[in-house]
Amino acid sequence: MSLDDNRLSWLRALALIIGGGLQTLTFSPFGLTWFGPLSVLIILLAAMALPAGKLFRAGWLMGAGLFGSGASWVYISISQYGNTSEPLAVLLTAIFVAGLALFPAITFWGWGKLSGEGHVRRLILFPAIWIIGDWVRSWLLTGFPWLYLGTGQVDGPLASLAPIMGVHGVTLLVVATGAALYILIDLGRRKQTIPAVTVAGIALLPWVLGPLLSPVSWTERAEKPLSIAAMQGNIPQQIKWDPEFLEQQIVTYLRMSDEDWNRDLILWPETAIPITQDQAGPLIDSISKRLGPDSTLITGIPWYGFSDSLEDFTFRNSIMAIGNGEGMYYKQKLVPFGEYVPLQQYLRGLIGFFDLPMSSFSRGPSDQPPLTAGQYRAMPFICYEIAYPDFVARNAWNTGFLVTISNDGWFGHSIGPLQHLQIARMRALETGRFVLRGTNNGVTAIIDDKGRITQRIPQFERDVLRGELYPVTGATPYMATGSWPALILALILIVFARPRRIPQPSHQTHAG
Repeated sequence: MSLDDNRLSWLRALALIIGGGLQTLTFSPFGLTWFGPLSVLIILLAAMALPAGKLFRAGWLMGAGLFGSGASWVYISISQYGNTSEPLAVLLTAIFVAGLALFPAITFWGWGKLSGEGHVRRLILFPAIWIIGDWVRSWLLTGFPWLYLGTGQVDGPLASLAPIMGVHGVTLLVVATGAALYILIDLGRRKQTIPAVTVAGIALLPWVLGPLLSPVSWTERAEKPLSIAAMQGNIPQQIKWDPEFLEQQIVTYLRMSDEDWNRDLILWPETAIPITQDQAGPLIDSISKRLGPDSTLITGIPWYGFSDSLEDFTFRNSIMAIGNGEGMYYKQKLVPFGEYVPLQQYLRGLIGFFDLPMSSFSRGPSDQPPLTAGQYRAMPFICYEIAYPDFVARNAWNTGFLVTISNDGWFGHSIGPLQHLQIARMRALETGRFVLRGTNNGVTAIIDDKGRITQRIPQFERDVLRGELYPVTGATPYMATGSWPALILALILIVFARPRRIPQPSHQTHAG
């Protein structure tokens, strides 16, 4: 390899890492929406000329840029709260990022294998392969449905398309726009004005159509709102499971609720009651007596009991309704190492991170009914579960609103909790439902059926959020179809663009 070739290889690698990192800037707290298509353009400029065999490395570099910048907040939970030394925490974070980067690596490899070296085929296939890779990442090995490009459009021109297409459909449009920019550069270089104008018009269409759809409401609000109060206790993570501080935490939430027992709905965050429900009987009875006759309190509380499915006694991360409501929901999407330890017979005891408090939860059963709050049904999601788009859409049917509780104290002063809030906003958009979000240390918020935050409590403050929430009826198109239309479109593009179907212009060649 010549010196110029070596320099070009390093510049291409740097461009791929930067292209991945720019995607992080589309998410909260940055919100630079247009960096989505720009990042795709940079990635295509760096990867289009590569032979199929080198695209695995290209995808991995892009993934390292994305997850290294956008998901490195796991370092805080590993180092500060996982009883792990800083060098080991850096190593575990690097392994986490490197592992996640394998998803785009395999995606890019598949892109190269399916498209060969055909210039046109590659551009047609790129958006299709991208969202299939995202979709696989949402469920394989429990899934990591985080940092989808579509999520960065919550405040962008494509936001109004989320109730129709979902986050994967919006991602498809963002990636297709980046591909269109690449085509425009190529056509401009060859001074083909009419094709360039045609491509620009098609690429801009969803960005123009999106804002025009903004007034459309797919669901109908109830005439009367619910009065709500959500408590943000800001309990330090270091004392969360310390037996000496359990009573103090419970008293904190009871006192914070003193002025609000007669509201329609009161929300305490994930594991706000840090004792299991079989031990909390007297406390639950006391809360029931304090509540007004038309009031419901929903709170996170660990559950311990016998599981018919496991044929054994087990712990579950759960949320329950007390007062003028009923039901208990058991978390289905557990966080690896935070709520359960894969291969625990080998990993328990090796380092502190594999022995975090309450890391022995079992998965709740599927198809659990919603909680009730007065006359309304509310579907609850605990922490990480709100990140799963199809899971949320499927469970939102026949509910008036969504409730999500979390304890993002694990991630300190990082961008992780703000990304988590933005994800909840996308779920509100997709389902056309208000989302009431209760957290231990932020961000506690009311999100309306358009994905807008109507009220919030700043992070790292102990405070009570008081406001109103409108239950809704009806369903969005996305709730009816899930991500399948976007995935089927992607598969159609793959079939259409297979090598024997599209002849390549004789003047276009590929660099090796």
